[in-house]
Amino acid sequence: MPKSFFVLMLLLMCLSLQVRAQTNPPKTYTAYKVNRPVEIDGLAKEKSWSDAPWSSDFVAIKGKKKPLYNTRFKMLWDAQYLYVYANIEEPHIWGTLKKRDTIIFYNNDFEMFIDPDGDTHNYIELEINALNTVWDLFLTKPYREGGKILDNWDIKGLISAVSYKGTLNDPSDVDTSWSLEMAIPWESLTEAGDSIPANNFWRINFSRVQWQFDLEQKRYQRKRDSAGNYLDECNWVWSPQGVVNMHEPEHWGYVYFSTILVSKHKHHDFEIPMDENIKWKMYQLYRTQKSYYHVHQRWAASISDLTFESLTVDGVLLKPQLQLHDTGYNITIQSPFTSNILTLREDGYFTTKTIH
Repeated sequence: MPKSFFVLMLLLMCLSLQVRAQTNPPKTYTAYKVNRPVEIDGLAKEKSWSDAPWSSDFVAIKGKKKPLYNTRFKMLWDAQYLYVYANIEEPHIWGTLKKRDTIIFYNNDFEMFIDPDGDTHNYIELEINALNTVWDLFLTKPYREGGKILDNWDIKGLISAVSYKGTLNDPSDVDTSWSLEMAIPWESLTEAGDSIPANNFWRINFSRVQWQFDLEQKRYQRKRDSAGNYLDECNWVWSPQGVVNMHEPEHWGYVYFSTILVSKHKHHDFEIPMDENIKWKMYQLYRTQKSYYHVHQRWAASISDLTFESLTVDGVLLKPQLQLHDTGYNITIQSPFTSNILTLREDGYFTTKTIH
């Protein structure tokens, strides 16, 4: 069959992913600085929290659909900590897992994902339930690339607390919400590959796992079907992933860390750099390459094997180069907006080199 047929099939296989990347850019949030430490008690009673902007409301993980219950967060920072406060609407506050580093998403939970240098590798996952039980782990790569999970890795010095508008593990009443407050030491976060991002951004996302429940002897349990299998959970997120998978770091949001004090800020949306738009296009090619490999059991040798269309950002033509090597390939683009050369490897690892 002609090459055009295979290209068409590849494009169809990747179409939904490509449209997602183009039409639903990641969310943004600006975290402002504080000049006094925040007391971590789950209450967010400091004026600095009142001054901090709320995030946009969470949506279903694929995007657009409004969740049953609302979730949103605020962020602040200083020289020692990244502070996070989340309010989680919940008519039935419950939790059963009390041991650190158990699989916390088997309870309803709140989750944070952090990729400091935006390379999609060496990132942090943090999960906490309504009992304030923590699961923190370090991932060398996304699961799609066979990444290792460093489950014994801890965010040393993490401080967290929860508070309730309602009662914990009491099915006799209807609750309103639970709140989570955290102070995350930069010393642990920067182990993932970057310095404190003053006047810069990190790739971050937040997720909430929500289960249907049954009561067994007046105790909350995840709901099962007639065959005894647990019903699927709901996944609600800040920045939509487009698929039911939090481990696609290229879709996470952008958190910009402003050095303006929160008491003096006038809130404005952070503008995502144009080079980030180029990265989204490169990840489209990455997905198409995976589909090409699935069909042919080899990597495509040229960009023309992967797409019919010219790649543009803001009307500016991109000129991607594809080079095969012993273990796979590199896709490289010299940015028309900056002096950067952007490179994406076959395992999704992204690097930026500045031309001097």
